Amino acid sequence: MKKATLDTISILLAELVGTALLVLLGCMGCVGVLGHTPSHFELCINFGLVVMILVQVFGCVSGCHINPAVTAAAWVYEMVSTKLALGYVAAQCIGAFMGFGMLKMLTPSEAFTGALEKGAGFCVTQPNAGISIAQAVGIEFLATGVLVLVCCGVWDPRNSKMHDSVPLKFGFTIGCLAVAAGPYTGASMNPARSLGPVLWNGDWTAHWVYWVGPLSAAFSIAFLYKTVFRREVPEPEYNRELTALNTEK
Repeated sequence: MKKATLDTISILLAELVGTALLVLLGCMGCVGVLGHTPSHFELCINFGLVVMILVQVFGCVSGCHINPAVTAAAWVYEMVSTKLALGYVAAQCIGAFMGFGMLKMLTPSEAFTGALEKGAGFCVTQPNAGISIAQAVGIEFLATGVLVLVCCGVWDPRNSKMHDSVPLKFGFTIGCLAVAAGPYTGASMNPARSLGPVLWNGDWTAHWVYWVGPLSAAFSIAFLYKTVFRREVPEPEYNRELTALNTEK
């Protein structure tokens, strides 16, 4: 088998396993039938820490997108080909389905039956009843847009030597956005993360919000950053410009 083929398999497998672990560990932190009911802050921090772990493990393999919106942004940013981007999204969606399935195997059934009796199902993201569908799309657009801005900043060639703390950056970003947007929409920012639980629970109410909001943000914000902010400047020249700017100040 050719090296390029093996590399592609490795990349897609990393996305599948990474997204599976995101849904498994992230939703596991939401379980409230084992003697402890997690607070909103705990849920947010848990998802942020899970992302931090996954970026540390799989960032060097596939970039650790684990999110179709991030992959869409990477495609706009010309970091992945169309064919590979489609492979990423397929692996992420399959991984999300597998991750929630593993959670069902490891968790008491009352966590899932009880949630279905009360609403859409366990760990299913749906807009808060107090906001409109348009507002829900706007919240998902806003939260995902901020996430994509962070991605684009990390991918910017001028940041190529400042990647030591990338897992922390993404972990805190997810935690912050989840705290802010969670009460509105569940702060999915990730179509695959929303798809996995829906496939197992079967309630598709407003599920399209978690595709339209994040993906529209990914395409538009990545294009904006690429057009307005990204600069292909050789490092020595860029450093000279920074020195000149600091001197002028």
